Amino acid sequence: MRAIRGATTVSENTIAAIREAVTELLDELEQRNQLQPEDIISVTFSVTRDLDAIFPAAIARERPCWDNVAMLDVQQMHVEGSLQRCVRFLIHAYLPVSTPIHHIYLRQAANLRPDWCISQPLQASQPAIKSKV
Repeated sequence: MRAIRGATTVSENTIAAIREAVTELLDELEQRNQLQPEDIISVTFSVTRDLDAIFPAAIARERPCWDNVAMLDVQQMHVEGSLQRCVRFLIHAYLPVSTPIHHIYLRQAANLRPDWCISQPLQASQPAIKSKV
């Protein structure tokens, strides 16, 4: 079992904006990790307190084969001055230990983990990143 982290930000607290950001995040997750929904054990989504138009799990359940994945939505702990309008996920999946994990941080959330940001090119000399959080 492996853990994959990711996050993105949303332009505004609307269903359309949240749907766009979550879809982009999950598309990137599946593509970069060659992840199949059948391999996913569970997903925990957290959102900052300024996002309440729709549950990210409701968006994920609309994806092909995601309707049987165990998902939970929670509110991220508020810390004064922290990133606003942010959606995060923690995914547990069955993946071989030899498979490199690509954590997905998009938009303004890339500032949370610049070392895991996909805008940085992957370096062949780097070992697979293991989840720290």
